[in-house]
Amino acid sequence: MDKLLALKMFVATVDARGFSAAARRLEVATSTVTRMVDALEQELGSVLLNRSTRQVTVSEAGAAYYLSARRILEELEEADASIRDRGDEPAGPLRVSLPMAFGRARICPHLGDLLRQYPRLELDISLSDEIVDLLAERVDLSIRLGAAAPMDGVISRPLGRFRRRVVASPDYLRERGVPEQPMDLLAHDCLRFNYGSARQVWTFQAQGEVIRVPVHGRFRSDNVEALHEVARAGLGVALLPDWIVDQDLAGGRLTSLFDAFSVDPDNTRPLISARYLPNHRGSTRIDAFLAFMARIL
Repeated sequence: MDKLLALKMFVATVDARGFSAAARRLEVATSTVTRMVDALEQELGSVLLNRSTRQVTVSEAGAAYYLSARRILEELEEADASIRDRGDEPAGPLRVSLPMAFGRARICPHLGDLLRQYPRLELDISLSDEIVDLLAERVDLSIRLGAAAPMDGVISRPLGRFRRRVVASPDYLRERGVPEQPMDLLAHDCLRFNYGSARQVWTFQAQGEVIRVPVHGRFRSDNVEALHEVARAGLGVALLPDWIVDQDLAGGRLTSLFDAFSVDPDNTRPLISARYLPNHRGSTRIDAFLAFMARIL
């Protein structure tokens, strides 16, 4: 028995929830799939799949074996890809984790161009604001905003910077007045990103001058898009990245304040960085994605 082929057919049967559907996916005869899974069960001395006239279900032993078999197949696929990845053209799967709002606004609109440029590249994009475990979650490349905290066994590579802008809607400014100096924000409703602490300081810097303003307001969120929408609704002053407000500033839906200053909340910095594991150094897939990032930022 070809054990690797049997594993592929068993996993395909579980994924497809049936022998016939698995056979169609694998483009083989249904009898071939059933014969290979039967042989696998005989070798293991355990029932992996419960059969009935209407359905195929996974046994308790089969569920545990499925997880191991799938991991083996994924690792083999990655091993094959790592060899192909040393060629001239990026080829094979590339799993990338992107910050949710930044990914949607700045990266996803351009992914079609990347796929057209590299027809053998297979992209798997995950949008999440969580810090991912590259090894455990089998992520090849993570793009993060802010200064990257050092992590053992992880390469961090700077890609660029963005600018944060203090913005408010024209309606809000007509109702509450335009703050002329950073300290004027003490009298305004400030929309704050939730970094885990209720207290937040916006740090203004210009020509060697540093002004720290402890901001307050009725709304905060851990999602930059929510802050953006509340600011556009005229309910406060927000500190938002340029990549989410530029179109609103150009269209007059938001007004930029304190343009002479660079502004950042607390100790965060407006950096864009990439993270990947050392065994991916020299990967043509990762190099292609990082070159793509350099073009669109």
